[in-house]
Amino acid sequence: MTYTLFLVLIMIVAFLLILIIMVQNPKGGGLSSSFGGGGTQSLGGVQNTTNFLDKSTWTLSIVLLALILLSNFAAPKANVVDTNSEIQNTIENREVQDTPAQPMTSAPVTQDTVQ
Repeated sequence: MTYTLFLVLIMIVAFLLILIIMVQNPKGGGLSSSFGGGGTQSLGGVQNTTNFLDKSTWTLSIVLLALILLSNFAAPKANVVDTNSEIQNTIENREVQDTPAQPMTSAPVTQDTVQ
C-alpha cells in the first residue's frame, strides 16, 4: 500500500517536473521572454517568473530524488529462503553415481607441432 503511494507520488512529481522544464527555454527565452519582449523591457514580473521556474525545477527534482530513495524502504521484500537448509538437503539426499572414466587420448606428436 505504501509502495503504491510512493509510485503515484513519483509519477506526479515527474510529470510536474517535465512540465516545468518544457516551459523553460535554455537560452533565456521560454515563458519569461513572452511577457517582456525578449529581454528588451525589464519588468519585475518577468524576473519573478524566471526565479519561480528555476526554484520549482530544483525543488521538484529534490523531492523526486527523495521519493525515489524513500520508496526503497517501502518496497515489498521477497520471501527470504534459507539457502543453507536447501543446500544441506541436496547434499544429504543426493545419489552417487559411478560413471566409468573415459580414457584420455593424446594426439601423436609430429615435427610440425613441436617447434
